[in-house]
Amino acid sequence: MIESLRWITLALALFVGGYFIADGARALIKGDYFTPNSGRFAGEVGPWSHAVKAVGIEPRSTLMKVIFVTYGSVWLVVMIAFAIGAGWAWWGMLACAVGSLWYLPFGTLLGIVQVGLLIAYRQKTGG
Repeated sequence: MIESLRWITLALALFVGGYFIADGARALIKGDYFTPNSGRFAGEVGPWSHAVKAVGIEPRSTLMKVIFVTYGSVWLVVMIAFAIGAGWAWWGMLACAVGSLWYLPFGTLLGIVQVGLLIAYRQKTGG
């Protein structure tokens, strides 16, 4: 059970961190994030854009694209530390999961799941 919690948490971290890197890198290289090609939301970024606009960052700015790549990279470093059992890594994973809650709806949902898994893992391991 403990190992299952750990592996699921690591897989989600890899997915979220990897997606942030891929989306941000694509935006830096090609000029825009992954967006729908057709339909009602064609060419639009997600609801997360409202959250970053509220703090004064333009969603399609170079700054935001760099934030995506940096945040994803931090996620992966913390994930590796958690995988190898670094003592501080649980807190790092928790910080990254909480830090992704702004990324509506994708990061919000997965962040909540990760926080729950991390808490359950901590309780099971007695840490």
